[in-house]
Amino acid sequence: MEFGAHLPLMSWGDEVAPTTPGMAAYARLANDSGFAWLGANDHVVYGRPWLDGLVALASVLAESGSMTLATTVGLPVVRGPGPFAKAMAAIDLLSGGRLVVGAGPGSSERDYRAMGIPWEERWPRFEEAVRALRALLRPGGPAFEGTFYSTTGMELRPGPAREDGPPVWIGSWGSDAGLRRVARLAEGWLASGYNTTADGFADALRRLRGYLEPEGKDPSRFPNALVSMFTFVTEVPAEAERVLRDVLAPALGRDAAELRDRLLVGPAGECAERVARLEAAGAERILVWPVGDPLRQLEAFRDGVMSRLAG
Repeated sequence: MEFGAHLPLMSWGDEVAPTTPGMAAYARLANDSGFAWLGANDHVVYGRPWLDGLVALASVLAESGSMTLATTVGLPVVRGPGPFAKAMAAIDLLSGGRLVVGAGPGSSERDYRAMGIPWEERWPRFEEAVRALRALLRPGGPAFEGTFYSTTGMELRPGPAREDGPPVWIGSWGSDAGLRRVARLAEGWLASGYNTTADGFADALRRLRGYLEPEGKDPSRFPNALVSMFTFVTEVPAEAERVLRDVLAPALGRDAAELRDRLLVGPAGECAERVARLEAAGAERILVWPVGDPLRQLEAFRDGVMSRLAG
């Protein structure tokens, strides 16, 4: 099991606005603590203040050590395949080829409305956007022509660090349509921590593996990650309940009782047990997202959860 950390892009309440030194300290701590991945989610508008993920990820390249960098997920339809590919190529180049491009259509109609893109077109646009993105990240390769997007005559220079471009992983909450899309278009699967359980993940992984074989992809070598795993390690039950009920439930639009069995909120021992169940279900890596006080929560997860699993 590998662990990663989401950059603390979202405001949970009254915390101070993000700063460059604060983001840098977070990335250094994650790298020094043995986290293998560093992720950044993507929204244009959201119900809470949200720092731009691509800019934040680029700002901590110097502090990210050898961690894999990932968009978890990025929005090529909302941003446009061209601008999104340009940013991805730059981050891959400047990081020395450490980027995984995680992509999804996004779950917020507000993002689409802000960019003047019809929400009902998100799925066909996303299918094309991924193909256009891959074409743009492989300078000199064949162009893509579709209904919504064309890369004919476009070549992004400088290109990414890797000749074939960074791998593209696709997010899916576990629907059959989404998993078929992952099998058809992606080089890895990003599942959502707050939208599944260990049993749900195991079932989705089993179905995904069945869809991979007809696409000529080896199910045993197809990677996955569980992202947006909101985390608050505390030995105080009332504090855990407060975070679930008053912070996470309204922010995510989910019932607190549902989130209680899905997220890593509560005593370190219980969090470690949930991680162990997810690992047994086939999850290969988990990216935690601290809920407030990100440095202290990263340390609490390292000392209380990762240490138990390593032992």
